[in-house]
Amino acid sequence: MGQSLKGKIALVAGATRGAGRAIAVQLGAAGATVYVTGRSVRGRRSEIDRPETIEETAEMVNAAGGEGIAVQVDHLESEQVRALVERVDRDHGRLDVLVNNIWGGELMFSWDKPLWEHDLETGLRILRLAVDTHIITSHHALPLLIRNPGGLVVEINDGTADYNAEHYRVSFFYDLAKTSVNRLAFAQATELASHGATAVSLTPGWMRSEIMLDAYGVTEDNWRDALTAQPHFAISESPSYVGRAVVALAADPGVHRWNGQSLSSGQLAKVYGFTDIDGSRPDAWRYMVEVQDAGKPADVTGYR
Repeated sequence: MGQSLKGKIALVAGATRGAGRAIAVQLGAAGATVYVTGRSVRGRRSEIDRPETIEETAEMVNAAGGEGIAVQVDHLESEQVRALVERVDRDHGRLDVLVNNIWGGELMFSWDKPLWEHDLETGLRILRLAVDTHIITSHHALPLLIRNPGGLVVEINDGTADYNAEHYRVSFFYDLAKTSVNRLAFAQATELASHGATAVSLTPGWMRSEIMLDAYGVTEDNWRDALTAQPHFAISESPSYVGRAVVALAADPGVHRWNGQSLSSGQLAKVYGFTDIDGSRPDAWRYMVEVQDAGKPADVTGYR
């Protein structure tokens, strides 16, 4: 996508790994200056206790052709988020793209336990990580974003609004978290419209994050080896796919037509013409409904 975002200022909140990291890198590849935030830095890991850091993400943004700026932030701490936005304002006086990708609850679930058996404090912590962090970040960042017309807010989620409305998402707390994020986008879209800004919810498909690859004991280079254990993994996509979706939205002068909508990487690939890193266009959510959830054998023909 060239340098279509040269001169634009982006904040990817929750950019240590996974979708956030890939989104930041793709924004950098399009020429943007990207603030990347998270809790894990060199020498200090978050409760997820993984090796990825925001410094590494910033270096990857630089290598891609943008400017990456790593800032350690706990997005549950209002004053830390306020200080972050004040820094962006001092440095650039504008914010063009806000990506709310903060999460961090992947390893906290007791997936097989109903609400009344799940540890309550852990469940409430999951909701705070999934919802409160996004609210706090938008509260502080939106005044800067609306200073100039054309700002974009992207709420990263798991599942489209339609899919999440009709399917129970494995666990009570996960279901509530992922349903809530779609509504966060819709509510912000309503309030931002009169300011010339746009808010959307965006979901990747079955994404090959670092945590997902580790769970299957594979890497991005040999991920197809996991198909023996889980044939439907054939529909999976790299994190770069959703990153390219964000770039396409941010570079689109007519992006406001999507305001308030729930979007997916596969859906936007058809509209904007981008591909995943292997040249394919996975359409994971249609596949989920028509093949996986329908109990059919794994077959991605016509879906990527």
